[in-house]
Amino acid sequence: MNRIFQKRNLARGIAEYVLDAPLIALHAAPGQFIILRVDEDGERVPFTVCDFDRSKGTVTIIVQEIGYTTKKLARLNAGDSVRDLVGPLGKSTDLSEYHDIALVGGGIGSAVIYLQAKHLHSMGAPADVILGARSLELMFYLEEFKRVAKNLYIVTDDGIGAAKGFVTDTLRGLIPVKPYDCVFAVGPMPMMRAVCNLTNEFGIHTVISMNSTMVDGTGMCGGCRVTVGGKIRYACVDGPEFDGHLIDWAEAMNRSKGYAAEEAAHLCRMELTITKSSK
Repeated sequence: MNRIFQKRNLARGIAEYVLDAPLIALHAAPGQFIILRVDEDGERVPFTVCDFDRSKGTVTIIVQEIGYTTKKLARLNAGDSVRDLVGPLGKSTDLSEYHDIALVGGGIGSAVIYLQAKHLHSMGAPADVILGARSLELMFYLEEFKRVAKNLYIVTDDGIGAAKGFVTDTLRGLIPVKPYDCVFAVGPMPMMRAVCNLTNEFGIHTVISMNSTMVDGTGMCGGCRVTVGGKIRYACVDGPEFDGHLIDWAEAMNRSKGYAAEEAAHLCRMELTITKSSK
């Protein structure tokens, strides 16, 4: 069992969990993830480590309520425990060969790039950060990003309290005046694909993080397979980060919808259980 030390609501349907996991915290690095089970019967779901504290033995994840497991997790609070965590898994990020980096986060993907921004800042090489979401109320860690980013650019679909548009609009405007040699993008697949299409025009190396469906996290189940440069790779052991210009995006996006019916059925059963228990 892993205790929840702290839970903090960051935005509508988005919460930060600080979990007791000393061994994971000891070895965690930017870019890696954990696999979590809420309870004995729970499914195994991957979450990127968005922060860690080796001295306190904690890891931090950010969770958006979307599916069955994330809604179950949302019912837990500080002092409660999850059944188990496995990690750190995946390869850590190495951007040391690049000098001018832009970190691009869409929606919950901002959780992934925060640790990258924090690490680069600690190395004396802060990166530009571009954050995008449907609205400002769905954004989080803005003050934290301000402390570690070289420059912070915020864009939203509605333009209320921020620039109106998409992250690609801001990135396209910056590229002619910024000597970026690497873009690191994390978010919904359509957003990452759009960023890759843009950077490909300018020949800028682009790294993306694939949050594929995973089960065991060891490459055995094959659920997270993705085609990269014409070869099969597994996000859990070969990634989760890959050269975005080599991803077969059509295949990846199609696979991401593979369990939509099962997820909907799980949610229906969960809502029915909650309704019955509240009577």
